[in-house]
Amino acid sequence: MAEYLTVLTTTDAAEKALALAAGAVEARVAACAQIDGPVTGVYRWEGAVRTDQEWRVLYKTTVERYPELEAHLKWVHDYDTPEIIAIPVTHGSDAYLSWVSEETAKD
Repeated sequence: MAEYLTVLTTTDAAEKALALAAGAVEARVAACAQIDGPVTGVYRWEGAVRTDQEWRVLYKTTVERYPELEAHLKWVHDYDTPEIIAIPVTHGSDAYLSWVSEETAKD
């Protein structure tokens, strides 16, 4: 099993994406977060197909810290059902992954 994850969420405004990214890094449930966008999201919600601009936030964390990152996102996100998807990191540089571990270590 992978020890590291990238975790993806989206939101509807750049400033919200920045707040989501900064909050998780400040809470040490993610070592870093990258924001990109706007991207166009096409999805079905409440019986209608919608098209909206979204910003993606990609977090780097450990499997150990994932439950806390997920709980944090559910608490602070303003979507009823926020996208929270975790993807295992199967390979990475030892130095970078060590840094992720250090930045997400519980004090």
